Amino acid sequence: MRRLGDFDLAEESVQEAVIEALEHWPRDGVPERPDAWLAAVARRKALDRIRRNARYREKVALIEAQPMETNVEPDDRLRLMFVCCHPALSRDVQVALTLRAVVGLTTAEIARALLSSEPAIAQRIVRAKRKIVDAGISFRLPDDSELVERLDHLMAVIYLLFNEGYLTTGGPQASRRDLADDAE
Repeated sequence: MRRLGDFDLAEESVQEAVIEALEHWPRDGVPERPDAWLAAVARRKALDRIRRNARYREKVALIEAQPMETNVEPDDRLRLMFVCCHPALSRDVQVALTLRAVVGLTTAEIARALLSSEPAIAQRIVRAKRKIVDAGISFRLPDDSELVERLDHLMAVIYLLFNEGYLTTGGPQASRRDLADDAE
């Protein structure tokens, strides 16, 4: 509390540190100085939250500073699909990201469709999002010269989307007509 000046933040940070201790200590053993360990973890948790809140405020300010578009297209999914199918990403990552970000399939559905594990698919998606941000990939339709290269990947995604709609890999229904219609 003394360092943070925020009672709620201090309390929540200590609670998170205690939870982490309950998870780690039975497995790794109690540290030599438990009080110092708890204080260090609580401090890190507080700093993480402060950074997260600052980043959130920056993003909100950035969004508020941009003028509202009056010429909004009714469906930007095609643009987003092309962003997800950027050549900077590997093919398996393109497919997983597009199925998640554009189509809205769950990680479990994507894992079943790609014959992979859920954690592997989740990690691919996280890395792909990070790579798009780091590479500065823009939200636009590709030029004619780029179109051919990306279209092949996009077709693979549409094919998998149709498959999932025609004969779903999970859920109470045998098929999901909404997905198949989207693919058509």
